[in-house]
Amino acid sequence: MVDSRPDHTYVGGVCPACINKQKKQETNWDGRYKELERLLDAHNGEVLVPSSGQKDSTYQCLKLREMGAHVTAVTARTCHLTDMGRKNIDSLSQYVRTVEVVPDMSVRAKLNRLGLVLVGDISLPEHMAIFTTPFRMAVDLENPLIMYGENSQMEYGGRAGTEAANQLTRRWRSELGGFCGMRPSDFVGIEGITSQDMEDYEIPEQEILENSQVKAYFLGHFIEWNSHHNAQVSSDHGMLTKKPCEANWWTHENLDNAQTGIHDYFMFLKYGYGRGCSQISVDVRNGVVDREFALDWVEKNDGTYPDRYMEVPIKDILERIGLTVKEFHEIEESFKCWQPE
Repeated sequence: MVDSRPDHTYVGGVCPACINKQKKQETNWDGRYKELERLLDAHNGEVLVPSSGQKDSTYQCLKLREMGAHVTAVTARTCHLTDMGRKNIDSLSQYVRTVEVVPDMSVRAKLNRLGLVLVGDISLPEHMAIFTTPFRMAVDLENPLIMYGENSQMEYGGRAGTEAANQLTRRWRSELGGFCGMRPSDFVGIEGITSQDMEDYEIPEQEILENSQVKAYFLGHFIEWNSHHNAQVSSDHGMLTKKPCEANWWTHENLDNAQTGIHDYFMFLKYGYGRGCSQISVDVRNGVVDREFALDWVEKNDGTYPDRYMEVPIKDILERIGLTVKEFHEIEESFKCWQPE
């Protein structure tokens, strides 16, 4: 993993994700599992899972259901839902109760465009919704236990100390939730966006969360996380997969949002690594492939221009958010710190 990844601090030449890998091998997972059982018992088995219908959230639902929990999957509608994404969301309803929250998609398109122009992240409103909608639904449904998937700081590396978090708190969300320094309120007044439009992207006030006793945890704190295992279990229960584009190494991640290729491309332009590098680095750490093979694959494929993603042409993706390909290239140039060869 490249050292240009934000907050990725090396210690003695070793990246934090590799250090965390060693910590996981020394963890008492039996003890952690018992903690999870006690937590579920304390909430009478009622748990809310933020879900996209993909590998990790599907696995979360299935695993908690296997433990005897009554699971409600809450989906915050993504920005440009793909056909496969739709099918996988619908398939999950075979196993658990599902709730899908769809915001004003005309506002979402504005936020996609503004996120791309202002901070080089077309997926900014999606990130906000992922960490907002489940909390709002937990209050509305009076279901105070939320179970997210992995702590990304543990699995992929981050600032020292953040990998140990077992809860997704308001502070974790604001500092590590991928908001690129932007707040929902920053968009009010731009292109006619109102404070009411942004309510879907605001987390409830702390007093409301405390009165409702809403708390969010990471399932990866209690159960050792393995993306390939999660994908296999989910596929065995009907989840569809395919390789979304050449810049991806895995065939089972980010299949629901056609805009993801643009998000990953800008990640490469800004930081010098893309989705494929992140994915294959996980496999190097887990001994699935060797490092030399991974370096060769990354050199050939990482940062590939996203002319299509999940079979959706980039022109169609951009039209939905009010951009031409020419305008896209102008934005691209303004964020280009790394040049694909």
